[in-house]
Amino acid sequence: MSRYIITHSLLSAWLYAMKGNPYEDLTTEKDSFQDFLKVLNREPTQTTEAMQNGIDFEDLVTAILSGAGDPEHRWYSAAKKVAAYIKGGVLQFNAYRLLEVDGTEILLHGRLDALAGGKVWDIKFSKTYDRGKYLESTQHPVYLKLIPEAKEFTYIISDGNTVWTETYRRDETGDVCQTISEFLAWLRTMALLDLFKEKWVAR
Repeated sequence: MSRYIITHSLLSAWLYAMKGNPYEDLTTEKDSFQDFLKVLNREPTQTTEAMQNGIDFEDLVTAILSGAGDPEHRWYSAAKKVAAYIKGGVLQFNAYRLLEVDGTEILLHGRLDALAGGKVWDIKFSKTYDRGKYLESTQHPVYLKLIPEAKEFTYIISDGNTVWTETYRRDETGDVCQTISEFLAWLRTMALLDLFKEKWVAR
Protein backbone atom coordinates (compact mmCIF):
# COMPACT_ATOMS: atom_id res chain seq x y z
CA MET A 1 0.00 0.00 0.00
CA SER A 2 1.32 3.43 -0.94
CA ARG A 3 1.87 6.11 1.67
CA TYR A 4 1.09 9.77 1.11
CA ILE A 5 2.84 12.72 2.74
CA ILE A 6 0.84 15.40 4.53
CA THR A 7 2.41 18.52 6.03
CA HIS A 8 1.17 21.52 7.99
CA SER A 9 1.85 23.71 4.95
CA LEU A 10 -0.44 21.62 2.75
CA LEU A 11 -3.27 21.62 5.30
CA SER A 12 -2.78 25.32 5.98
CA ALA A 13 -3.00 26.22 2.28
CA TRP A 14 -6.19 24.16 1.97
CA LEU A 15 -7.87 25.71 5.02
CA TYR A 16 -6.96 29.20 3.82
CA ALA A 17 -8.58 28.47 0.45
CA MET A 18 -11.63 27.06 2.25
CA LYS A 19 -12.35 30.40 3.92
CA GLY A 20 -14.32 31.23 0.78
CA ASN A 21 -16.69 28.83 -0.90
CA PRO A 22 -15.37 25.35 -0.01
CA TYR A 23 -16.62 23.93 -3.32
CA GLU A 24 -15.63 26.83 -5.50
CA ASP A 25 -15.32 26.08 -9.20
CA LEU A 26 -11.80 25.07 -10.18
CA THR A 27 -11.68 27.73 -12.90
CA THR A 28 -11.92 30.51 -10.33
CA GLU A 29 -9.30 33.24 -10.30
CA LYS A 30 -9.43 33.48 -6.52
CA ASP A 31 -5.84 33.81 -5.34
CA SER A 32 -6.13 31.61 -2.25
CA PHE A 33 -7.51 28.73 -4.29
CA GLN A 34 -4.86 29.11 -6.98
CA ASP A 35 -2.22 29.25 -4.25
CA PHE A 36 -3.56 25.99 -2.83
CA LEU A 37 -3.42 24.33 -6.24
CA LYS A 38 0.22 25.40 -6.55
CA VAL A 39 0.98 23.79 -3.18
CA LEU A 40 -0.98 20.66 -4.17
CA ASN A 41 1.06 20.46 -7.38
CA ARG A 42 4.24 21.01 -5.35
CA GLU A 43 5.23 23.96 -7.51
CA PRO A 44 8.19 26.00 -6.21
CA THR A 45 7.15 29.24 -4.53
CA GLN A 46 8.93 32.56 -4.79
CA THR A 47 10.48 33.82 -1.56
CA THR A 48 8.73 37.01 -0.47
CA GLU A 49 10.30 39.77 1.61
CA ALA A 50 8.34 38.58 4.66
CA MET A 51 9.57 35.01 4.16
CA GLN A 52 13.16 36.20 3.76
CA ASN A 53 12.91 38.24 6.97
CA GLY A 54 11.77 35.12 8.78
CA ILE A 55 14.68 33.12 7.38
CA ASP A 56 17.18 35.84 8.29
CA PHE A 57 15.82 36.12 11.83
CA GLU A 58 16.03 32.37 12.41
CA ASP A 59 19.56 32.35 11.00
CA LEU A 60 20.50 35.05 13.51
CA VAL A 61 19.01 33.01 16.37
CA THR A 62 21.00 29.95 15.22
CA ALA A 63 24.18 32.01 14.98
CA ILE A 64 23.72 33.29 18.54
CA LEU A 65 23.23 29.72 19.79
CA SER A 66 26.55 28.75 18.17
CA GLY A 67 28.35 31.64 19.85
CA ALA A 68 28.33 33.90 16.81
CA GLY A 69 25.84 36.52 15.67
CA ASP A 70 26.50 40.21 15.17
CA PRO A 71 25.64 42.17 18.35
CA GLU A 72 25.19 45.24 16.18
CA HIS A 73 22.42 43.63 14.15
CA ARG A 74 19.13 45.50 14.52
CA TRP A 75 17.37 42.28 15.60
CA TYR A 76 20.12 40.99 17.90
CA SER A 77 18.42 41.74 21.23
CA ALA A 78 15.17 40.03 20.23
CA ALA A 79 16.98 37.09 18.63
CA LYS A 80 19.01 36.59 21.81
CA LYS A 81 15.77 36.33 23.83
CA VAL A 82 14.44 33.75 21.39
CA ALA A 83 17.70 31.80 21.56
CA ALA A 84 17.39 31.61 25.36
CA TYR A 85 14.11 29.69 25.04
CA ILE A 86 15.51 26.94 22.82
CA LYS A 87 19.09 26.74 24.13
CA GLY A 88 20.21 23.12 24.46
CA GLY A 89 17.43 21.85 22.22
CA VAL A 90 17.58 19.82 19.02
CA LEU A 91 17.28 22.25 16.12
CA GLN A 92 15.68 21.72 12.68
CA PHE A 93 14.57 18.19 13.53
CA ASN A 94 12.76 16.33 10.74
CA ALA A 95 9.91 14.33 12.26
CA TYR A 96 7.77 11.66 10.59
CA ARG A 97 4.85 9.60 11.82
CA LEU A 98 2.88 6.96 9.96
CA LEU A 99 -0.90 7.18 10.42
CA GLU A 100 -3.91 5.49 8.91
CA VAL A 101 -6.79 7.83 8.14
CA ASP A 102 -9.96 6.49 6.51
CA GLY A 103 -8.06 3.53 5.08
CA THR A 104 -5.27 5.70 3.64
CA GLU A 105 -1.70 5.44 4.91
CA ILE A 106 -0.50 8.95 5.72
CA LEU A 107 3.12 9.86 6.41
CA LEU A 108 2.84 13.00 8.50
CA HIS A 109 5.95 15.17 8.19
CA GLY A 110 7.21 18.36 9.77
CA ARG A 111 10.50 20.12 10.46
CA LEU A 112 10.69 21.37 14.03
CA ASP A 113 12.56 24.61 14.67
CA ALA A 114 13.47 23.23 18.08
CA LEU A 115 12.67 20.37 20.44
CA ALA A 116 13.74 21.36 23.93
CA GLY A 117 12.61 20.69 27.47
CA GLY A 118 9.89 18.29 26.35
CA LYS A 119 8.35 21.04 24.21
CA VAL A 120 8.13 21.77 20.53
CA TRP A 121 9.12 25.35 19.70
CA ASP A 122 8.46 27.28 16.51
CA ILE A 123 9.92 30.68 15.65
CA LYS A 124 7.72 33.20 13.85
CA PHE A 125 8.79 36.58 12.53
CA SER A 126 5.79 38.86 12.16
CA LYS A 127 5.24 42.60 11.79
CA THR A 128 2.13 42.39 13.99
CA TYR A 129 0.93 40.12 16.75
CA ASP A 130 -2.33 39.67 18.64
CA ARG A 131 -2.90 37.12 21.37
CA GLY A 132 -4.41 33.93 19.96
CA LYS A 133 -3.09 34.61 16.47
CA TYR A 134 -2.25 30.93 15.95
CA LEU A 135 -5.31 29.41 17.62
CA GLU A 136 -6.67 27.99 14.37
CA SER A 137 -3.28 27.04 12.90
CA THR A 138 -2.76 23.41 11.92
CA GLN A 139 0.89 23.61 12.96
CA HIS A 140 0.61 22.77 16.65
CA PRO A 141 -1.89 19.90 16.06
CA VAL A 142 0.42 18.45 13.38
CA TYR A 143 3.61 18.79 15.41
CA LEU A 144 2.12 17.47 18.65
CA LYS A 145 0.92 14.45 16.65
CA LEU A 146 4.45 14.02 15.30
CA ILE A 147 6.06 14.16 18.76
CA PRO A 148 3.85 12.06 21.10
CA GLU A 149 6.09 12.69 24.12
CA ALA A 150 5.80 16.49 23.86
CA LYS A 151 3.24 18.00 26.20
CA GLU A 152 3.25 21.50 24.72
CA PHE A 153 3.87 23.46 21.55
CA THR A 154 5.04 27.07 21.86
CA TYR A 155 5.17 29.69 19.13
CA ILE A 156 7.89 32.27 19.77
CA ILE A 157 6.91 35.39 17.86
CA SER A 158 9.01 38.48 17.24
CA ASP A 159 8.84 41.62 15.15
CA GLY A 160 12.57 42.11 15.57
CA ASN A 161 12.13 44.16 18.74
CA THR A 162 9.57 42.50 21.01
CA VAL A 163 9.23 38.77 21.72
CA TRP A 164 5.94 37.05 22.56
CA THR A 165 5.06 33.41 23.25
CA GLU A 166 1.85 31.52 22.60
CA THR A 167 1.58 28.00 24.07
CA TYR A 168 -0.84 25.17 23.33
CA ARG A 169 -1.02 22.11 25.57
CA ARG A 170 -1.69 18.65 24.20
CA ASP A 171 -4.88 18.31 26.26
CA GLU A 172 -6.37 21.42 24.62
CA THR A 173 -5.33 20.56 21.07
CA GLY A 174 -7.62 18.61 18.78
CA ASP A 175 -6.53 15.51 16.90
CA VAL A 176 -5.23 16.50 13.46
CA CYS A 177 -6.48 13.18 12.07
CA GLN A 178 -9.97 14.70 11.94
CA THR A 179 -8.67 17.57 9.80
CA ILE A 180 -6.83 15.11 7.54
CA SER A 181 -10.04 13.06 7.17
CA GLU A 182 -11.96 16.18 6.11
CA PHE A 183 -9.16 17.11 3.71
CA LEU A 184 -9.19 13.71 2.01
CA ALA A 185 -13.00 13.78 1.72
CA TRP A 186 -12.85 17.26 0.15
CA LEU A 187 -10.18 16.15 -2.34
CA ARG A 188 -12.38 13.21 -3.31
CA THR A 189 -15.42 15.47 -3.82
CA MET A 190 -13.41 17.93 -5.90
CA ALA A 191 -11.86 15.15 -8.03
CA LEU A 192 -8.39 16.14 -6.77
CA LEU A 193 -7.57 12.97 -4.84
CA ASP A 194 -5.68 11.36 -7.73
CA LEU A 195 -3.59 14.51 -8.17
CA PHE A 196 -2.77 14.50 -4.45
CA LYS A 197 -1.76 10.85 -4.61
CA GLU A 198 0.44 11.48 -7.64
CA LYS A 199 2.24 14.52 -6.20
CA TRP A 200 2.45 13.55 -2.53
CA VAL A 201 3.27 9.84 -2.68
CA ALA A 202 6.11 8.93 -0.32
CA ARG A 203 9.06 7.81 -2.43
